[in-house]
Amino acid sequence: MNMDLPTFWYLTVGTLVIATAMTLWERQAHGERAVPLGIWAASYVVFAIGCVFAMKRDAFPGVTGAALTNILFVLAYLMVLQGVRCLDGKARIAWPAALLIAVAAIWAIAGEPYPVHVWTYVASLPIALACILTAIALSRSRAVRELRSRPVAIAVFFGHGVFYLLRGTVAPLLVAFYGESLLPVLAEVTMYEAVLFTVAMPMALMALIREEYQAQLLAVSRTDFLTGLRNRQGFFELGARALRDGATQRPVSLLAFDLDHFKAINDRYGHDAGDAVLKLFATVARDIARADGIIGRLGGEEFAILLPGQDSTAASRIGEAVARGFAERAARSDGLKLTATVSIGLAEAASNTTALAELLSAADLALYKAKALGRNRIQVAGAKTVSEAA
Repeated sequence: MNMDLPTFWYLTVGTLVIATAMTLWERQAHGERAVPLGIWAASYVVFAIGCVFAMKRDAFPGVTGAALTNILFVLAYLMVLQGVRCLDGKARIAWPAALLIAVAAIWAIAGEPYPVHVWTYVASLPIALACILTAIALSRSRAVRELRSRPVAIAVFFGHGVFYLLRGTVAPLLVAFYGESLLPVLAEVTMYEAVLFTVAMPMALMALIREEYQAQLLAVSRTDFLTGLRNRQGFFELGARALRDGATQRPVSLLAFDLDHFKAINDRYGHDAGDAVLKLFATVARDIARADGIIGRLGGEEFAILLPGQDSTAASRIGEAVARGFAERAARSDGLKLTATVSIGLAEAASNTTALAELLSAADLALYKAKALGRNRIQVAGAKTVSEAA
C-alpha cells in the first residue's frame, strides 16, 4: 500500500494523540512519577502541534512556518529529555533554552538564503543531539539502572538520534551524488521512521515507569515494615542468590539472633517499647554488618545475618559487636534505658554451595542451646563451649 506524505503526517498526529491520552491515564496511577509523565504528555502535544504546523508551513510567509515547525519539534524532544532527567530529580532548563535560541538564530540567519538545506539537513542536527542526550541520560539514570526495559528505551532514542544525525550529515552527500530526485524518497523514509518512533517512544517510557513501580512493589513485599530490613522471603531470596553467585567463595557463616526476654519487655513497657527495641536492634545490626553480610528479620524477635566469605571466627566478632552495641544503645537510649541482650547461634559451612535453609537450621540449633545455657551468649554449631555475647 502506497502512502503519501500527508497520510504519514496524519498517522503521526494520531499516534501522538493516543500516546498523550495513555500517558495521562498512566499518570493517575503513578503519582510519584506525575512530573515526568506530565512532561512527556505535554511533549506529545507539542509534537502533534509541530506536525500540524509542518503540514501547513507553506501557508506562512517566507520560512516562518518551517522555522516554527523545527522549533516546536526541538522543544518537544527537549521536553522528553527533561522528563527523563526528572526521574533522578530536578533538571536544569538553561542549556535547553539556549539550544532553542540557537535553532531560532540559525533560521533567522540562514533560513531565507538556504531554506531547503536548513529544513532538510541542518534542522535535523538539534533533534539528533536531543535524542542522543536522552539515550545518555537513560544510560546514566540511577532510577532505571536495574530495569530490563532500559536498554530498549536507550535503543529507541539512540537509533532515532543516529537516523537524524545521518540525515543531517550523510543525506546531503547522497543528494549531491544522485540528484534532488532523492529528496522525496528521503522525506518518505523520514516520515515512516517518525511514525515508528512515535509508537516506540511512549511505549518505552511507560514501560520504564511500570517496571519501576513493579520493582517497588516487589521490594515492599520483601521488606519488613517495622525495621526496614529484609523480611524472611527477602532474606532467603537474596541470601540464596548470594550463595549461588559466589559459589567459589569460602567459607560462609550465618548468625541467628533472638532478643532475650522480649515478651517480658512488651508486657512491662508496652508494645511501643517493644517495637522501639526491634528497630534499635535492626539499626545496630545494619550499622555493624551491612558491609559484610545480608541482614533479615525472620519473624517476631528473630533476626539473621548471612556472611559470605567469613569464617566462624570473623562471624563471632561481628556477632559480639552487634550484641554489645545493642546492649549499650538500649541502656543509654532516652526512649528505652533498659537492659536488652541477645542470644546468638552461629553456623559455618565449608563453601557457599551449602543450602541456606540447612545453614539457618544449624544456626537455629546453636541458638536454642545458647538460650538453654542462660542467654546473652554466642553458641557455635558443633562447639561444646559458649562465649558471652555482651
